[in-house]
Amino acid sequence: MNRLLILPVLLLTLLVGNPAFSADFQKGLTAYQSGDFATVLREWTPLAEQGDVRAQFNLGLIFDKGHGVPQDYKTAVKWYRLAAKQGNAFAQYNLGLMFAKGRGVPTNYKTAVKWYRLAAGQGIARPQSDLGLMFAKGRGVPKDYTTAVKWYRLAAEQGYAIAQSNLGVMFAYGQGVIQDNLYAYMWFNIAASSGNKDAVKYRDIVAKQMTPADISAAQKLARECVRKKYKGC
Repeated sequence: MNRLLILPVLLLTLLVGNPAFSADFQKGLTAYQSGDFATVLREWTPLAEQGDVRAQFNLGLIFDKGHGVPQDYKTAVKWYRLAAKQGNAFAQYNLGLMFAKGRGVPTNYKTAVKWYRLAAGQGIARPQSDLGLMFAKGRGVPKDYTTAVKWYRLAAEQGYAIAQSNLGVMFAYGQGVIQDNLYAYMWFNIAASSGNKDAVKYRDIVAKQMTPADISAAQKLARECVRKKYKGC
């Protein structure tokens, strides 16, 4: 079973105090699990139209990914937007992605940043990392390496490997932080341990500029950082 749809639903219940699913929403959820998308749409569409944020978000995902329906980015944007305006962090992030990638709407980095920022402010790692990238690249906002580091670090501290690798890049180039190969290697090594292929490549490049003693010190920093669960590294 594809859990791309189900997982955000479960996460959402945690965010809003674990409310009991309505009978109609549960019918739609059960139908999704069995692949009965006609019932999913029949149960969730009226709920979404009545303002049920879970139904809105999940309908957005269904049309975004083409689960049991033709892929339709414009309809996905419609439902994401309604859920995002109700404060759903996952809908805010996905709506930001639609604007960043030009799916169902014209590409608009400034609007993407707006929605990323709202989702990131709710503590979700992926929008924090993507917001960091927008500041690092100057997309939709003035280029600001210091702010990029801030958002990368928040996501990295949650164990998000892409942000950890990007934070390593900032240390490698001295962007928003003092250039430091030890900390660049440390973050690359941590991200690489999660299977991030870019981090493996970058770590090996940085290692060529380091002495064996430096590498040993950086590896020790990485172990200590993991032990501290990435906080205060």
